[in-house]
Amino acid sequence: MATEEASKPPSHPPYPEMIMAAIAALGEKGETDESAIAAYIESAYQGLPESHAALLSAHLARMTDDGELRFVDDNYVRPDPAPAAPPKRGRGRPPKPKPDPALTPTAAPAAPRPRGRPPKPKDPLAVAVAKAASGLPRRRGRPPKRVKVAQPAGADAVAAPSPAVVGVKRGRGRPPKVKPAVDVA
Repeated sequence: MATEEASKPPSHPPYPEMIMAAIAALGEKGETDESAIAAYIESAYQGLPESHAALLSAHLARMTDDGELRFVDDNYVRPDPAPAAPPKRGRGRPPKPKPDPALTPTAAPAAPRPRGRPPKPKDPLAVAVAKAASGLPRRRGRPPKRVKVAQPAGADAVAAPSPAVVGVKRGRGRPPKVKPAVDVA
């Protein structure tokens, strides 16, 4: 006879269905704690097992762990239908948050700053003084090499030895070795 009772299907639906029905019915009142759910199930369904309180606690804990229910302020509630998953971040640094236009004062929008380093402030007086002091404006870069002027032979020839050929530009690098001239007599 004990085997007939054990094999006989229960006369009530599964516990998760009963719990969801109890939360739906009790949700309007706002009391969906464990004792209120147990009282609703006992009044709505007959033929519950003797271990009803333990089974209810176990099913509520399992449903909470699985995410089917949420436990908020000692009450069991259904979770939101579509939980808002945080948006996936892309690679790199996230952009700065935009300021809320409602919180900022209403001022004329300023033009965006130009890119790069700002130019130095120009003082018109300093530019005019520099131009007058230098005469002609100087060219950029290294100044050209000055060409030596050949001196007359009689004027101080010993003091300044002149190169072999004046005015001829030398080539790059080390000059070739000069071979002594051989006299054929």
